[in-house]
Amino acid sequence: MQAYPHDPGAYTQGLAFDGGDLFEGTGKYGESTLRRVDLVSGRVLESVPLVRDLFGEGIAVWGGEVIQLTWRNHLGIVYDKSALKELRRFRYTGEGWGLTHDGTHLIMSDGSSTLRFLDPQTFRVVRSLLVRSGGRRVAYLNELEYVQGEILANIWYKTYIARISPASGEVLGWIDVQKLVPPRLDRDSVANGIAYDAENDRLFVTGKNWPQLFEIRLVGR
Repeated sequence: MQAYPHDPGAYTQGLAFDGGDLFEGTGKYGESTLRRVDLVSGRVLESVPLVRDLFGEGIAVWGGEVIQLTWRNHLGIVYDKSALKELRRFRYTGEGWGLTHDGTHLIMSDGSSTLRFLDPQTFRVVRSLLVRSGGRRVAYLNELEYVQGEILANIWYKTYIARISPASGEVLGWIDVQKLVPPRLDRDSVANGIAYDAENDRLFVTGKNWPQLFEIRLVGR
């Protein structure tokens, strides 16, 4: 495991790694941003603020674009990846929580136990996936990342990450990040933020207002 500095003022809602770049979406009204961050130093290289009435949520990189959800505004924002300049917006129903993609579709969470697969061009819902573990629904699915054929999902207020089958919705296992949770943070400073560097097979996790971002290796799979 390796630890990197992370902005403790970042209320992390989304995390993505692409082409050597670490992107982070942060939340809270009046504080939400989309950022490009230097992994090693934790320094914010670029930051684009959202207007005060938008609460930033999950992000995903799709081709040359970064897509960011908002919480209760039913609004997604598409940015140019190189300049972090807004290109267009789109609408969706329900709340926006986490976002990732499987190379074909965007995958979106809304705080429920159902994931939605979206057409990345039209943002139309192609299919829905109910997530279960041992026959019981797994609710509060939050930040998402697609890693080697599985959907990883933070669970709101939990210190473990679900490994979800994108075919069946069944939870294949759990990743326990309890030991990474920093002490003396408030109740909302939960584990939230998963990014995968596919080129170098590196998995990163962090949380809301955490002072560190961690590169972890899974064991006991």
